[in-house]
Amino acid sequence: MLSSQSLKNRLLWQLVLASSVLVVIFSTILYNVLKASIYEEQSEQLIKQAQFIAQQRPKIDKEYLKAFDTTIHIIEKPKFINDTTIVSTKEKDRYYLVLYYPYDFKERTFLLLKKDITSTQKFLNRLLRYIIITNIITFFIMILIAYIVSSSVSFYIKKLTNKLSKLNEEMLKPIRVRDLPTEFQPLAKSINMLINKIQTYIKYQKELFIGIAHELKTPLAVMKLKNEVTLLKKRTPEEYIETIKLNIKTINELNKMIENVLKIGRQEGDQFEPPVQMDIISYLKEKSNNYRLLAESEGKKLEVQLQPQSYVLMIQPTLLNHIIQNFIQNAIKFTPQGGTILLKSTPITNGIKIEVIDEGPGIDEHKDLFAPFKRSGDKGGVGLGLFLAKSAADAMGASITLKNRKDRQGTIATLIIPSKLVCPLC
Repeated sequence: MLSSQSLKNRLLWQLVLASSVLVVIFSTILYNVLKASIYEEQSEQLIKQAQFIAQQRPKIDKEYLKAFDTTIHIIEKPKFINDTTIVSTKEKDRYYLVLYYPYDFKERTFLLLKKDITSTQKFLNRLLRYIIITNIITFFIMILIAYIVSSSVSFYIKKLTNKLSKLNEEMLKPIRVRDLPTEFQPLAKSINMLINKIQTYIKYQKELFIGIAHELKTPLAVMKLKNEVTLLKKRTPEEYIETIKLNIKTINELNKMIENVLKIGRQEGDQFEPPVQMDIISYLKEKSNNYRLLAESEGKKLEVQLQPQSYVLMIQPTLLNHIIQNFIQNAIKFTPQGGTILLKSTPITNGIKIEVIDEGPGIDEHKDLFAPFKRSGDKGGVGLGLFLAKSAADAMGASITLKNRKDRQGTIATLIIPSKLVCPLC
C-alpha cells in the first residue's frame, strides 16, 4: 500500500496523472483533427461533384448519373434545408455521407449525393482502437518513467535522512556537498553548518560541565573547611566576623560565576536572532564612543582606525556585540594605566578583519584560552568571556584568534568576518 505521506509516492502519482492527462488530451485532439480532415476531404469531393453536375444540367440523364461512384438523385426541396447541407447517416451496418445541393431554383429541386463511407469509418474506428491501445501502453510507460524519476529524487533525500539518522556524538561527519545535485547543495551546506555547531558544542560541553563542577566545588570546600575550623573551639567575635566576611566574599564570587554561566544559556538564544543588514564601520564608530569613556575612566586611552569608510553585510548584531565587547573589556582590563588600546578594521579578501590591540602582559599562546574557565594573567575573572566570544563567532560563521604582539608587549585579538557569512540564519 502506497503511503499518502510519502514524498516519493506523491511525486510518482503527480507525474503519472499529469502525463496521462497530457497524453489523453493530445490523443483526443489528434483523433478529432484526423477525423475532421478526412470528413472535410470527402465533403469537398461531394461538393465538387455536385457543382460539376449542376453545370452540366442540360445534358443530365440517368445513364450520366450512373457514371459517378456516388448515388445521385434529383429530389424536391427537403424541409428545413435551404442551402448546401452535408450530414452523416448510418443505415444498418453502413455509413453514408449525404449532400443536399441546390439544383433548380425554379423547380425547387435539390441534388442528393449519397456516398458510402463505411470503409472510411472502419479506418477511423481502427485508428481510435490503436490510439486507445497506445494510450494504455503509454500509461504504463509513464508509470515506469515516473517511478524512476521519483526514485532518483527521493534517493538523495534518503541519503540525507540516513546520514542524519546515524549522527551521534562519535559520528559527526559532514555531508559531501559535491556529491549532491545543485538543488540539494544549499540544504547540505546548512546541515554541515549545524553539524559544525554541534561538534563545537560537544567539544566544550564536557569541559564546561567539569569546569563548573570544579569552580563550584573548590570555593564551597574552602568555605566549609573554614567554617569547620572556626567551630572547633570558641572564637573571639572578631574571628567570627572575619569568617563570615570570607564566606560572603566566596558567595559573591560564586554568584558572579553563576551569572557568567547563565550568559551561556542566553547566548544560545541569541544565536537564533534574525540577521540584519548592517554597516560594520558605523557600528564600530558608535560603540567606540562608549568604550572610549570606559577606558578614560580607568586612565587609559582608546584609539580608533577604521577602514574602509563603509562595509555593509547581513549579520546578527547581538553576537557581534558579544565578541567586540569581550575584546575591548579584556584589553582595558590588562592594559596598564596610561596605556593605549587600538580598535582597528581592515578590508581583506572576501571579508573584513577587526582587531583590538592592547599593551597588556600578553598571553601564553600554548594555552587554549577559548576553553571554558581558562584564565590568563592575574586580573581574576571567571574565564568564560572568550569561550562565549568563540561560541558567538562560530554561530555566525566568523573566526577569532589571539596572539602576542611582535613590536612590543601586548595582545592582538582578531575577528575575521567573511563577506558571505555561512551561518544557517544568514
